[in-house]
Amino acid sequence: MDDEFFDTNRLSLRRRSLIPGAGFFYPDSLDDERAEAQAKDAIEGTEAVVVTDSDADGLGCVALIREAYDAALDVDPYLAAVEARLAEDTDSDDEAVPAVDDGNTSNEEPTETEPTGDESPVALLAASPHSLDTALERVAAYAEPGIDLFVCDLCPDSYDRIAEPLETLSERCDRIAWYDHHQWGDNVEAAVRDAGVELVIGESDEECSTDVALRSIDYDFPARFEELATVTRDHDLWLNEDERSADLADYAYWSGAEEYAAIVGAYGASLPDPVVDYIAHRRVEKERLIEAAVDRAEHVDVGPWTVGVTYGRCSQNEVADALREAGTDAAVIVKPSGSASIRGSDGFEQSHLVARQVNGGGHPKAAGCKPDIYDDMLDYAHHWTTEGAAAKRVILAAFDRVADGSVAEE
Repeated sequence: MDDEFFDTNRLSLRRRSLIPGAGFFYPDSLDDERAEAQAKDAIEGTEAVVVTDSDADGLGCVALIREAYDAALDVDPYLAAVEARLAEDTDSDDEAVPAVDDGNTSNEEPTETEPTGDESPVALLAASPHSLDTALERVAAYAEPGIDLFVCDLCPDSYDRIAEPLETLSERCDRIAWYDHHQWGDNVEAAVRDAGVELVIGESDEECSTDVALRSIDYDFPARFEELATVTRDHDLWLNEDERSADLADYAYWSGAEEYAAIVGAYGASLPDPVVDYIAHRRVEKERLIEAAVDRAEHVDVGPWTVGVTYGRCSQNEVADALREAGTDAAVIVKPSGSASIRGSDGFEQSHLVARQVNGGGHPKAAGCKPDIYDDMLDYAHHWTTEGAAAKRVILAAFDRVADGSVAEE
């Protein structure tokens, strides 16, 4: 098929907002082969491995751990890469703005190309709750005996899926430390601790995972890392009291994981000028896509709550903020990739209960899911042309079950 069909930059804003980015159409089999090879290269010969979510919170943990191991990468090649991307975008077409990532780290947009060169002795392996078992299997396959393993900003859906690789690693690793702040089930927490893991779970409404890592790692961190944790928490807990927290979140989505970890490790939350300029450039289209998603939203009354429901490639956090300002208690943002973000408020703190019913989970005020309703490409075609009608329906049905009391905390 002609590559131009996957180049969404040539489409109008409305059409671009309705379909996934090019990465969605890359076959999983080829993606798995590439990911396997990249993991092997990253892990072999290292003294420690960090398996982490690739958002700002998870990557903040990577920056801390590398600082403690004196294993941070040289920041200059990454700054040069940022300046080159910005120059290329600006010179190619004054009106063109690169497509925005919607904050979903799987199959939305290809990862930015990163500089090659020295590799850190502390490897970074990005994962999600759904791919955590695969990530641990890769560590078990390629890591040397006696390494340190860190798992950050990830909460497993169940213990059974990770039991075999985690127990293998428990026997081979010098130590395994796990830093998180999500809502854990009691049985999963107990099983992970029984596997010999140093598990530290912060209060989900008080700490982010970077906070947890900062207080758990026995190291005298420079002040910039304390500030990094504070600003990361501001975004991750939806406090929105420091404007720099939005910069961190956006930059984590728009850069490669290694680039983000290197930059914030060197500069903390006060990002350097080339990065600030790049963020401002990318936000031009981001704001347009947010506006499109807010304009197509509908408000639905479910039990005692008003739920704002919308669809599209957009930054779900800002869309949810706008819907709350419009009077909703909760927001559902369905994405072209088939996943969805659920955001709550002081009047709705059951987002995780809704998400658990539709193949997801998360926090009381912030959760994610991907309904198991896509059997083939015709289902996805229907999803795109109806603006996520089926996904909206099953998620709203989950709200109904929470409202009538048939779903409760574990």
